[in-house]
Amino acid sequence: MSRASGACATVLAWALLAPIAWADEVAPPPHLPSTAEAIAWIDGDASVARARHGIAAAAHGQAALTAGAQEWQVRMQGQRREIQDSATVSREWLLQLERPWRVNGKAGLDRQLGEAESTIARARLGEARHESARALADLWIAELAARRRQALTSSQVELAQGNLDVVHKRRQAGDAALLDEQMALAELGDVQREHNLAKTALAKAQVATRTRFGAEMPAGLGLGGRGPDEPLLAEGLWLAKVLEEADLLKAAEGELARARLAASRARADRIPDPTVGVFAAREARGNERLVGVSVTVPLGSVHRTQRALQLEREVDMAQAMLDQLRRETEMEARATWAEAQGSRERWQLGRETARLTSENARLMQRAYALGEADLQALLMARRQAAQGGLAALEAQAEALRWEARLLIDAHLIWDLAHD
Repeated sequence: MSRASGACATVLAWALLAPIAWADEVAPPPHLPSTAEAIAWIDGDASVARARHGIAAAAHGQAALTAGAQEWQVRMQGQRREIQDSATVSREWLLQLERPWRVNGKAGLDRQLGEAESTIARARLGEARHESARALADLWIAELAARRRQALTSSQVELAQGNLDVVHKRRQAGDAALLDEQMALAELGDVQREHNLAKTALAKAQVATRTRFGAEMPAGLGLGGRGPDEPLLAEGLWLAKVLEEADLLKAAEGELARARLAASRARADRIPDPTVGVFAAREARGNERLVGVSVTVPLGSVHRTQRALQLEREVDMAQAMLDQLRRETEMEARATWAEAQGSRERWQLGRETARLTSENARLMQRAYALGEADLQALLMARRQAAQGGLAALEAQAEALRWEARLLIDAHLIWDLAHD
């Protein structure tokens, strides 16, 4: 089977199975904002507001194209005529009302061009909401991860402080050396520095979410031990839905339709629009009164021909752009799927590694209390456990970000399917 026929089979499978296998919308994961909250924050984003203004502007443009740029014109002319060998003067005037008229189907093409502009504007709004949803999910998960990181480093500070207190008491009792106390103090300084970095990262994450979306995260919300779920759709169905819902492709398809209409309009314009008018005049000292009809027809030139040829080439450009965007969108979607799968596996590995290093630190703490291990070995085990916990947190946040990307790109959450 060729690649093209395989793609057609995938799309056909989605068309047949989607009504049975999947609804348009699912509930977002519990760590993400609810649909009502997300819609409010996304619609309040500046980029979405700008795209919505674009729809309003396109509606006015559509009305203007439908009405046409042809306007009624009034021409008034007055003159004073002196007749040789006559003492009388003839005062004469001309009043003319005229208007260009669209011929050769141009009015219908202009109306379709206006509709194409509105279609493109709606697709751009959908793309703006899609990108805003991506940003909201990324910022939200980053803030959750920053919260978790602060909690982890806070517990490390408590452990390091407790360890320093124990070493200090043992040194006073003559059971520990000054070097041990200094090592414990240095360990406390390191974890305090990490905790300070975690607090700074949380503050920055909160500022970013609040500044862009005005969003406030509930105090009790956290990541916990949750990882990404298995994908809700098989890869082929998910890819077909992403390509079907891609607003960027819808906008490019609208651009292609507009380019074709513009080329048709230019071909039609090779027959110039006539200007038709009526006029009334007074001449010969009022003895002559004229009423008539005027028709003015421009003579077509090479400009109209070359303009039509130019717009036909622009149709080819728009087609090539659409083909390029389709390939790029499919490539990005396949990369997203691969990243989501890989990040899920990395999170599972990181979680297991963190569990082992934490258990090792617990056993080392017990051995140190029994005098079976020295302080340096204990600090090393704790450092490994802390690093393992942070690495697992990063893997968890990354996996959840890619899970959210799968849902958002397929327009499965936050009412994106209705764009």
